[in-house]
Amino acid sequence: MLRRLTASRTVRIGAALAAAGFGLLAVVGQWSQVRAAAGQLSLAAVAVAALAVMAGLFATMLSWRALLADLGSPLGIPAAMRVFYIGQLGKYVPGGVWWLVGQVELAHQQRVPRQRSAAAGVLTVVLSLGAGLGIAALTLPLLASPATDRYWPVLLAVPLLALVARPRVLNPALDRVLRRTGREPLEHPLSRRGLAETVAWAALAWAAFGVQVAVLAVDLGATGARTLFLSIGGFALAWSVGFLAVLVPAGIGVREAALVAALAAVLPPGPALLIAVVSRLLMTVGDLSWAAAAAARWPGGGAAPPRQAGSDCVEPV
Repeated sequence: MLRRLTASRTVRIGAALAAAGFGLLAVVGQWSQVRAAAGQLSLAAVAVAALAVMAGLFATMLSWRALLADLGSPLGIPAAMRVFYIGQLGKYVPGGVWWLVGQVELAHQQRVPRQRSAAAGVLTVVLSLGAGLGIAALTLPLLASPATDRYWPVLLAVPLLALVARPRVLNPALDRVLRRTGREPLEHPLSRRGLAETVAWAALAWAAFGVQVAVLAVDLGATGARTLFLSIGGFALAWSVGFLAVLVPAGIGVREAALVAALAAVLPPGPALLIAVVSRLLMTVGDLSWAAAAAARWPGGGAAPPRQAGSDCVEPV
């Protein structure tokens, strides 16, 4: 039934608009908390932070695109943007899995096998989580951040994720999961180069998100070179802790508390909390902005490229 529904352009556009509506509701829900920042943060700082968020989200898309290509389905930038960003709107829909459903169905319109795009979506999150925790483990202990004392058990997952993120471990695990669900193994196993490229783009995304926090922190009075490293490691840790708090929708509250703890060495709790709230708003606006840019060609972008005989790969769009 889901496949029949997503075959309709009207349904696809309606679903995307509904997801965007939930995203806008998220912005409205946060706006009352952010109004207090109007007199404390400069417009220039917010603008630079917003650009850093947009860059980080673009690097995140490239990380997913690199992994999907390594699995055998390379997509051009415009097609990858449509699939990734419009699919990402699903995370604002109650239920928690609609972002993956959206990406799988949108990718299928580009002749990407569903099991391949599903694997790429899940693995991108896992590898991004590993990269984020790795960055936090490298930066926060060196800077004696209070966040390290409070959240150090989460950092114990870094060696495990590093062990799992190897082709000789991931490929057999994926094949085993697919067989148990009655599906064929992946035709193109993951390579070391593909995984390295995926993690590299993810690390660049974390750096950009950290720059966002650092710009806001400096505007509120933080000084010293350690602010940048605390911001990068602190944001990565905060997002990871919020993601792992599966019982809390979108990690609300948990992510903010972790970021405040990370910034405690350079800012009082009040300004740090303000940064956490503004950062969440900027991330939401960034998601909506990239989705809008990707949807600009949506009426003509739903058609899949021609499929080559004997190949299940996609021609770059």
